[in-house]
Amino acid sequence: MGSGAGEWGWAERRRALFPFLLSLFGLALSEQIHYRIPEEMPKGSVVGNLAKDLGLGVHELPTRKLRVSSEKPHFTVSAESGELLVSSRVDREQICGKKAACALDFEAVAENPLNFYHVNVEIEDVNDHTPKFMQNAFELQISESTKPGTRFILGSAHDADIGTNSLQNYQLSPNDHFTLVNKEKLDGSKYPELILKTPLDREEQKSYRLTLTALDGGDPPLTSTAQIQILVTDANDNPPVFSQDIYRVGLRENLSPGTTVLRVMATDQDEGVNAEITFSFSEADQITQFDVDPSTGVITLLSTLDFEEVKDYSMVLEARDGGGMVAQCTVEVEVLDENDNVPEVIVQSLTDLVMEDTELGTYIALLKVRDKDSGDNGEVSCKLEGDVPFKILTSSRNTYKLVTDGDLDREQTPEYNVTITATDRGKLPLSSSTSITLHIGDVNDNAPVFLQASYAVHVAENNPPGASIAQVSAYDPDLGLNGLVSYAIVASDLEPRALSSYVSVSEQSGVVFAQRAFDHEQLRAFELTLQARDQGSPALSANVSLRVLVDDLNDNAPKVLYPALGPDGSALFDTVPRAAQPGYLVTKVVAVDADSGHNAWLSYHVLQASEPGLFSLGLRTGEVRTARALGDRDAARQRLLVAVRDGGQPSLSATATLHLVFADSLQEALPDLSDLPAPPDAQAELQFYLVVALASISVLFLLAVILAIALRLRRSSNTAAWNCFQPGFCSKSGPVVPPNYSEGTLPYSYNLYVEQMGKTEFNFLKYNEQLNSGQDIVCSDSPGALYPLSSNESTSHPETLMPVSFI
Repeated sequence: MGSGAGEWGWAERRRALFPFLLSLFGLALSEQIHYRIPEEMPKGSVVGNLAKDLGLGVHELPTRKLRVSSEKPHFTVSAESGELLVSSRVDREQICGKKAACALDFEAVAENPLNFYHVNVEIEDVNDHTPKFMQNAFELQISESTKPGTRFILGSAHDADIGTNSLQNYQLSPNDHFTLVNKEKLDGSKYPELILKTPLDREEQKSYRLTLTALDGGDPPLTSTAQIQILVTDANDNPPVFSQDIYRVGLRENLSPGTTVLRVMATDQDEGVNAEITFSFSEADQITQFDVDPSTGVITLLSTLDFEEVKDYSMVLEARDGGGMVAQCTVEVEVLDENDNVPEVIVQSLTDLVMEDTELGTYIALLKVRDKDSGDNGEVSCKLEGDVPFKILTSSRNTYKLVTDGDLDREQTPEYNVTITATDRGKLPLSSSTSITLHIGDVNDNAPVFLQASYAVHVAENNPPGASIAQVSAYDPDLGLNGLVSYAIVASDLEPRALSSYVSVSEQSGVVFAQRAFDHEQLRAFELTLQARDQGSPALSANVSLRVLVDDLNDNAPKVLYPALGPDGSALFDTVPRAAQPGYLVTKVVAVDADSGHNAWLSYHVLQASEPGLFSLGLRTGEVRTARALGDRDAARQRLLVAVRDGGQPSLSATATLHLVFADSLQEALPDLSDLPAPPDAQAELQFYLVVALASISVLFLLAVILAIALRLRRSSNTAAWNCFQPGFCSKSGPVVPPNYSEGTLPYSYNLYVEQMGKTEFNFLKYNEQLNSGQDIVCSDSPGALYPLSSNESTSHPETLMPVSFI
């Protein structure tokens, strides 16, 4: 009886302890320890201190015997420290494949007392897989008659990594005929398409070898390459043509092998062999679930589909005719889940226009999701596709708000096509997407920008008033009045009052007009500051400088400075020694031109000469030299008519007359100083010489008498009484160089001689003092120079010659 009572008591105690232990066991199961590690950690790496996270001390480890359940061989627990260690290779791709989230769930067991703890280790992806092409080389045959813009789908690469570490981009080696675009399949994988840019010519080049590079998004990125061999075939007039560019079909995942998927149709307008079409997959070694009949184009299922493994297939199907021409189409197979109803997104309200200066968090749209299923299959979550400056906030059950979550810039992105994806929580979740277009409104946040940093324009002088001389243009990316630009002149280096009389600008077009004819000799260049202003509120503006260069035209004739006429209209003369040798410098014609450049490049030409061949004239210097010695039959008085021409087109000119007298002394030159024109015939010339001879003899006689009287008076009174016998032979005032003559109009230097007698000074181009009315000018014995005789100095004083140089 005692034994039975004892057994009954133990049973009662067990019934009382069982709920208590069950609650403890349930509490332990409900707790979960979470860790996150990258894949491929070395063996023995520490995941975390499991003992500490479970609240166990180090001294308890020997008795509690903390360990990991044998179901997950990847981890172990250190018996000394209680740390969770990596015991074998953790390969995320091997464990989870292409799943976005990868985690290992296992139980940690502690004895004495016995407890179970749930441990979750999230495996993060690292970029440990290089994108790989299934083939190292691809071969394409392209007819030379293929039109630019034709696309060819190339073999894609595969990367076991996920996220940014997965395959992101394809690149093509530089070439002149082909370019590459990246396309994306329904499952998010990317594949390249080759596009023909320019026509091919088989006779010019029969083949092309290109390199296709696949890059992932790792840091640093990993790459792999494949060679593309393109063979250019001879022209086959008509390639095969598929009835559709893209064939799409949905298949339930429980279909049995051998089921017909669909039949593709292609036709060829050629005849014979060129019309015989054979169907095949472009990447046949990658297609394991489907087969295609080469002759009929019927695609059949080879193996059972699994929605959890692959949700859709995208295949490139080729149709090749007997001539080698190929057409391609895409066959996209979507695997349908057994979950009957797809969730849908309903847009209940939407803002028509979102201004680009909208603040963060501004309400844009109200969304509602709906799924006819119940339970987990009817629980729907929403997310935004792509990188857009918006986000979704939960408002209430099955209701969401779309708000701004970044800066908006209408000039960069005028509208956003926002895609909202709704996914249910069924064991085989179904999802659907809805796209809404959000238009971004403009604000005046961009100032006008000129197309050039500065402008310079050349305008020929003497332009017609009102002519267009330049145009400035500014661009404003804003819309409406915010982008409507007007132009104005805001500053100039001209006088403010004179600015409006020189130029104006069209407010609408930016065309600059000349209000007057420009004169290069008065104004060679000026600078304007133009402003472009938009019509926004507040208005924004930008300035640019416009430099106007006035180009020279040949509108000024040369002006002769020497020889010049005297104040009374009498002509000057130069004396030449009778013994002058060939090459003797007689005088120099000096002229200037107010123009510049070639328009002021002067040349000198003899138009008329009393004795042709007696004198030579420098083409550029204007120097008059003797070409030969004076002969007995040559006249003592010579006349040269010189033309001065500039280098303009057409050329302008001026003339100068030189009077030259061959004489060795003043007395000998005086009879030849008459300014009368030469007789037109030999008889008149002879009579002129007779008259001159008689006049010379008379003058010499008078001079002798006067000199005798002067010598007598000098001996008696020691005073001078010299005066000129023929006043007016030389000019009392030389010509003055006109101002504002351009540089280069006097490109050669020349010398003139100035005689000083006492305080009186005279030269051909400039004089310092006016001659008194009683002073006359005569020529000295020096050739090519004119001398005044002073009444205050004796003729016995030596004469001083001062050279004056002009350049």
